[in-house]
Amino acid sequence: MNERFDAGMKVRRKVLGDAHVDRAEAAKTEFDTAFQGLITEGAWGTVWASDGISLRERSMLTLALLAACGNFEEIPMHIRATANTGASKQDVLEVFQHVAIYAGVPRANHALKLAKATYAEMEAD
Repeated sequence: MNERFDAGMKVRRKVLGDAHVDRAEAAKTEFDTAFQGLITEGAWGTVWASDGISLRERSMLTLALLAACGNFEEIPMHIRATANTGASKQDVLEVFQHVAIYAGVPRANHALKLAKATYAEMEAD
């Protein structure tokens, strides 16, 4: 591919884990290959690969933005990623408290519900 794609794959694997990335790669089809490349280069190879802030901070920002915008589907994936980024449970709680004040209690409440369930799954594994 290219440098940005390669950097994106490296960071994506570091944050989400090899198993997650391998499943995502295996699920790619001709239909979504270009879109997956865009995400790998843009999100992972540009934003997440930047050394401007730490992976912990980036993880916290991502969770806040997902919750604030109501994009709940990716919250469990990014809660699991906290095991690799260094964002603690307390960090996540602080993030969602911030979301409650600035984006609304219902969104923060739902995000917390997802986080609790995901942490329980992680602890059971």
